[in-house]
Amino acid sequence: MGANKPKFGGCQCGAVRYRADSLRDDSHICHCRMCQKAAGNFFLALVGVPKSDLTWTRGEPAIYMSSEIVQRGFCKACGTPLFFHRESNPYISMTTGSFDHPEDIPVANQYGLEARLPQMDQITDLKDTATTEEDMADDVTAIRASNHQHPDRETEQWPPGQ
Repeated sequence: MGANKPKFGGCQCGAVRYRADSLRDDSHICHCRMCQKAAGNFFLALVGVPKSDLTWTRGEPAIYMSSEIVQRGFCKACGTPLFFHRESNPYISMTTGSFDHPEDIPVANQYGLEARLPQMDQITDLKDTATTEEDMADDVTAIRASNHQHPDRETEQWPPGQ
């Protein structure tokens, strides 16, 4: 993955944006309880970026020290988790979902299996009920008309008109 073209990403509101000039081939999900809490979800998906290949292109993340040696970065405006970083590591683990095109980053491993939630085993057995557009058509129209989420691409300014 390292020699790919630069990948861009950022938070939900667009206050923090970044450019990763290379990615490690260590994309993974972590099930540990600390990552579950940081993501507010079943797991946290991460991919390593050499610190020298990461540029904050708009704003900077706020930092929470989740332990004496681990920093977690997030947007102070919207709360989007952006990274996990051990201070001594030359790599920073960016949240896969914060990239503009997370579908381009395949998952290679999973860690923290001691805290893996049993719901993970249920996912493949869930029936596909509906798409959001079908199931919540009226809500989708209202959300689209008032959406404040930054688009998955670089912008000159955000929000528009500022």
